[in-house]
Amino acid sequence: MLRLRLAALCLVLFAVGPALAEDAYPSRPITMIIPFPPGGVADQTARAIIGPIEKELKAAVAIRNVGGAGGAVGMAAAANAKADGYTILLALSSISIIPEADKLFGRTPAYTIDQLKPIALLGADPTVFVVRAESPWKTVKEFEEAAKKEPGKLSYSSSGVYGTLHMAMAMFASAAGVNLKHVPFNGGGPAVTALLGGHVDALASGPGPVLAHIKTGKLRPLANWGTKRIAVLPDVPTFTELGYKDVEFYIWAGLFAPKDVPAPILAKLREAVKKSAATPEFTAAMEKLGSPVAYLDAPEFEKFWAADAARLAAAVKRVGKVE
Repeated sequence: MLRLRLAALCLVLFAVGPALAEDAYPSRPITMIIPFPPGGVADQTARAIIGPIEKELKAAVAIRNVGGAGGAVGMAAAANAKADGYTILLALSSISIIPEADKLFGRTPAYTIDQLKPIALLGADPTVFVVRAESPWKTVKEFEEAAKKEPGKLSYSSSGVYGTLHMAMAMFASAAGVNLKHVPFNGGGPAVTALLGGHVDALASGPGPVLAHIKTGKLRPLANWGTKRIAVLPDVPTFTELGYKDVEFYIWAGLFAPKDVPAPILAKLREAVKKSAATPEFTAAMEKLGSPVAYLDAPEFEKFWAADAARLAAAVKRVGKVE
């Protein structure tokens, strides 16, 4: 009888243990993986939201930049991390592109999107097409004409093969019928530096990493990939306005957790991020980057993500195998 009672007590304690651990969450620092080096949209958004999240959770949140393969290395690291709430991911729309590109080339995907659970969408920016201010091209049409005269000569930098910046330019090249030279880097920050240094001719970027350079006259914006003009760049037309088809593209930034994170922990993360996204601190930081907050909680974000992933999968098939 005593053995039965002890066994029953052990079962109760075993069941209560995880619940107590979840109630105590977080009891140690959280790691936020950024799948790119510092300086790009993902890194800038992470640094804007991290302070408010730390205040809400009363725990430290450490950024871990894990660049490589257009973001695939960092996203795979997060997707395969222990599902205990102590590893989260701030990813861009390329999270949906990379697995589709792997399929296109017959590769085993580094991760699949169903390995991750959405926490919240934080921002969604139309991508901006920029060239150096001293370049001869004042319009997209002039750039297109130059590219057609010398196929493969004009170049652009990106955050990696099939990353967000690559995909946007590949969609433009496909729509314009031009052959451009792709020069991939391991993140948006280095891609901007390459353009500023004269190593490439053009770049697709979220507003944040290039806005200051546009304001100081170092870069010239020619168009954006959205359906409407960007508030901070009202004189810059959209590709749709210019007559290009099937080029709509957004660099959105969202937070994710490994799919099996316990529901109570995910709920705490969602609530903390919801409150953080509404703080003047985060709002002001995002506005400074030219990227207004576009918050969506997990259920709405999941629907947004599914629709965007389907559109991007179709775009990958349309663009095809590119390097």
